[in-house]
Amino acid sequence: MKSLDLLNTAIKALSSNKARSFLTMLGVIIGVFAVVSLVALGQGVQNYITDEFEKIGSNLVFVSPGSGDFSGDPATSYTRNKLDEKHLDLIKQYAGDFTSTIMPFYVSAENLEFKTKSFLGEIIGLNAEGVSAFAYVLDKGRTFTKTEEKAKARVLIVGPEVATELFGVQNPINQKVKMGSETFEIVGMFEERGSNYDDGVLMPYTTMRTYFDLDKFSSIVVQVDDAESVDVAMRQVELALLRDLDSEEFEVMSSADLLGSITEILGVLTIGLGAIAGISLLVGGIGIMNIMLVSVTERTREIGLRKAVGATPRVIMLQFLVESVLLSVFGGLIGLLLGYLLTLGVQSFLRAEMTIQAILMAFIFSVAVGVLFGTYPAMSAAKRDAIDALRYE
Repeated sequence: MKSLDLLNTAIKALSSNKARSFLTMLGVIIGVFAVVSLVALGQGVQNYITDEFEKIGSNLVFVSPGSGDFSGDPATSYTRNKLDEKHLDLIKQYAGDFTSTIMPFYVSAENLEFKTKSFLGEIIGLNAEGVSAFAYVLDKGRTFTKTEEKAKARVLIVGPEVATELFGVQNPINQKVKMGSETFEIVGMFEERGSNYDDGVLMPYTTMRTYFDLDKFSSIVVQVDDAESVDVAMRQVELALLRDLDSEEFEVMSSADLLGSITEILGVLTIGLGAIAGISLLVGGIGIMNIMLVSVTERTREIGLRKAVGATPRVIMLQFLVESVLLSVFGGLIGLLLGYLLTLGVQSFLRAEMTIQAILMAFIFSVAVGVLFGTYPAMSAAKRDAIDALRYE
């Protein structure tokens, strides 16, 4: 029998019971859909994190408290936090030739109040140079000055989400807001940067230290002259801090290091989720085997008749194997289509993407499921004795 004849016969056999064929494909559809969707979403999260790091540039070095060993209690890093003003001076003195900006960094949260409105913003304490170093672009107003920084002035630069929530369409510049019992003046508003930034509020780090009664920095951020000098600068910063701190009391990492660590973790999670979703493909394969075995039993007389008119066991086996593969291939294609539609649907808020590798993996896996789980029923059909098959009731 020619390949085209086998294909036509298989399609007619599956079409004769459309509901059962679709239900049989459902396991493969769900499996392929789950695999490609989870991989696409995982890729979207990685793209999102990469985009966020690109916004702050690749020439930043972060000094965080603790050893960077996250295998234990994360709070222990901060209980050992010793980062303060003298470490800014050490970095400037011994690594200043490799850096352009040295920034103390505080982060906290507080309610901002304007008349009857209130907004919980992320409060970030920086020095005057930090606003431009972190690539904040002002939309309105101005940044705070070194003089205001030294004077611990109560001035703020707010994100667009903060401005919209508190002031609506009003210009936020020179407006007064309250945090606790203190009054602060808004001197600037930065442009939209994304959901992780737009609810932010920048203030001089000296003001924040006084207002929140802070002692140690959340971290120290160093901007390097150029991206090619990052590794050298990291080593110089480390040597500078070792003059006062033990190696277990701080961790020096570049933005590329942080991105690589996060991307690696997300990659492992994506593979793990994809593998878990792949289990549903195996369940779909078992469903195909079950239905094909039922089909072989139902069509025993047909098998006997085909053999009686000259069909070889190989032809019989191929006929049922083609039916099994068609079920898995059609199911895989439908699953891919649904995964593609889901990916399009989430792209408005997450840069998810279906990679060629994920598509090929899911499609090849679905074909393999059809071959693997269709072989035994096909062999079972091929082994049927023609005389016994014709006598089967």
